[in-house]
Amino acid sequence: MKKNYLKLIFCLLLIFQGGLACGQQQAQEEEERFKLESLELKRQYDFGDESSTYLTIKAWEALGKKDYDAVWAYTQKCIDLYRDAARRQQSSLRAFPPREKQSVFNALNNVATCYFIRGEALMRQNKWQEAREIFRIVVENFSFAQYWDPRGWFWKVAEKSEETITKIDKQVREEGQVLEEIEPSRPLSKLALFEPGLEVIVDYAKYGRFENAGTKDYRYIITDQVGLAQAAGVGVYPNTTSVRRDPGYLALKGTDRLKGNHWDFLYTNDMQANFYKWNMAPEPQGVKQFYIAFTLERAGLIKQAVKAYYAIVVHFPGAIGWTYWHTPWYIGPVAINKINYILRRHPELGLKLEGAKIKIENSFDNDVRNDVAICNPGRLVKCSPEELIPQRQDLSKLKIIQRRGGKGVQLVQYKNGHWQLLVKGEPFAVRAVTYSPTKVGQSPDEGTLGNWMEEDFNQNGKIDGPYEAWVDKNHNNIQDENEPNAGDFQLMKEMGVNCIRLYHHPQKVNKELLADLYENYGIMAIMGDFLGAYTIGSGATWYEGTDYANPGHQKNMLDSVRKMVAEFKDEPWVLFWLLGNENNYGVANNAKINPRAFYRFVNEAARLVHKIDPSRPVALCNGDALFLDIFAEEAPEVDIFGANAYRGKEGFGNFWQDVKEEAGRPALITEYGCGAYIEGQKCRPCIEGAQAEYHRGNWEDIEYNMAGYGAGCALGGIIFEWLDEWWKAYEPARHDWKGQFYGPFPDGVMHEEWLGICGQGDGTKSPFLRTLRKSYYTYQQLWK
Repeated sequence: MKKNYLKLIFCLLLIFQGGLACGQQQAQEEEERFKLESLELKRQYDFGDESSTYLTIKAWEALGKKDYDAVWAYTQKCIDLYRDAARRQQSSLRAFPPREKQSVFNALNNVATCYFIRGEALMRQNKWQEAREIFRIVVENFSFAQYWDPRGWFWKVAEKSEETITKIDKQVREEGQVLEEIEPSRPLSKLALFEPGLEVIVDYAKYGRFENAGTKDYRYIITDQVGLAQAAGVGVYPNTTSVRRDPGYLALKGTDRLKGNHWDFLYTNDMQANFYKWNMAPEPQGVKQFYIAFTLERAGLIKQAVKAYYAIVVHFPGAIGWTYWHTPWYIGPVAINKINYILRRHPELGLKLEGAKIKIENSFDNDVRNDVAICNPGRLVKCSPEELIPQRQDLSKLKIIQRRGGKGVQLVQYKNGHWQLLVKGEPFAVRAVTYSPTKVGQSPDEGTLGNWMEEDFNQNGKIDGPYEAWVDKNHNNIQDENEPNAGDFQLMKEMGVNCIRLYHHPQKVNKELLADLYENYGIMAIMGDFLGAYTIGSGATWYEGTDYANPGHQKNMLDSVRKMVAEFKDEPWVLFWLLGNENNYGVANNAKINPRAFYRFVNEAARLVHKIDPSRPVALCNGDALFLDIFAEEAPEVDIFGANAYRGKEGFGNFWQDVKEEAGRPALITEYGCGAYIEGQKCRPCIEGAQAEYHRGNWEDIEYNMAGYGAGCALGGIIFEWLDEWWKAYEPARHDWKGQFYGPFPDGVMHEEWLGICGQGDGTKSPFLRTLRKSYYTYQQLWK
């Protein structure tokens, strides 16, 4: 019996060992097969350095090409390698990390984005349920993931995934419902000042002394702090304690109305809470003073707001804040601009600011350590309303000291340093708009963007936008009998547009169409080359990026510029040439890392243009004034410094004086504008009014700095843009209400899909329907 039992155990051991060996062999075979599959994938796909960033970019590229097998390969590789790290990073967070620390969370951001890309690929194959499951993974597992958009901002991957799930579930809003979507989160309230101060114009000489005005050693020394606080009133430095005795504050203290982060108390309609919250905000005093002044301005307490802004000039001229992109924001010059704007808007106050100037030396880079603030605080003085009207110098009596360009289109500089653009010998103020009418549902991200110069969706032999757009006067999304086809060209002519901005690539340019625009509507074109922006024209891949010191990339870009000028130089409708589009921000290029190489190359490109076509000026399209000093040193061949600038309704501040002093050349705003959307606001006229106010303030600032006025170097501006484009927040069939980034706009957010002077209604009659916003009629008045 015992022997039989031992035999049984021995047999079982043999069976177990055999099974174990079999299992080990099977595992080895699986591992070998996985290695072979991995090798095959490596041979088939370019995994590069296998970084999460590289794999994600390759996945985006594959999605754009609709290569769904490649999408799957790249996303799976990223997910396999970095999923565990992404989960650890997610679990370490309790809120979204700050912008400047995003690189620390690459695994989280890229893995979530790879899932998102995979979901998008499934949607495009009509695999709706599978896509929904993928987007749900993002929502449930990676709520703090963010991804950098090439157009210049971060977007929240889980939030966008949730919106896409909503789209899949067919809960898409109509345009008319968008205004109903978000209710104001706080109550409406009015602010009454507890202690408004004893003086409307604070006599600072009574309470202290100014030292070294106009130098880097400027300072104001307070000798009577109590007296100054009483004169200034609540909310104006150094009066930082009166608010604590304010009955309004005491009533709100400790209530829900004051709960939350102070940054959430800028654009609410609870004016009391905004003001009290910012008086208690834990921010540097200069930043705090600016936003107290801002809350006073929004509350309609204009006199106190002026005092509060001027307190910055006196006490904190070198104060620095930080933008959404963590770049320095110089508060002193902005405060001066705010004061001038308010006093122009309110001549009944009978005040003007005399002699105030703040110059921040070395401010054109992002390094605050080398900044030097030079301040002359000037003074607020009483004046008549007539004294606020800018007086124009008579240029006809001044000698011309410099000419750039040719006989047809020429820049002239007068003895007083002012610049003017002449076309056929006559002054020409650039009143332009970016014109790119995109049909709802089209998107460059999905490879579906058409060419508006050729599109004829109703197949009647007429190009749609230019000739067949019609105005929906009653906003019913139906073309009624009294709403005939007018065409955008005619609508732009009636608005006062004299020029549009175009690029000769990547879409083919229709010369006959633009000739008609010029001959029958009197509208010219600024013709541009991207000069490697977004890698267009350089031959670089997106991941590689345009390298402005790379001879191969340089040759490709110069060939592109040469082709443009040779093809269009004989067209009478070309106003001048434009190079780039805010390349200095460094999107898919190294201009931000190596700005000298970039501006040297810009100079070489401008020299080439002048050689081929000496009859027209050459302009650069910069991103605001970043690296203006390096531009001035490295690009003397460029005739016009152009900049995309979104600085607020007050205009462009010290931009004009900076260009004049630093570069000595004329300036053009190559993009400016404001979205026709305000979160929580249902009143369409109110929203359109805010957009129109922004545009009016911007254009008036441009005019105030044209030849004969102010800095005298402004040539005009290019509105961005004519028509809303629905693709900019990723769902091209939906008019998204979500903002892209924070900035000086009516609700503190840039709404990229609402920038049009015209809207497209509910999208069902695109690309034909136009709703003309109040801004359109504002320009009819300004440009008549």
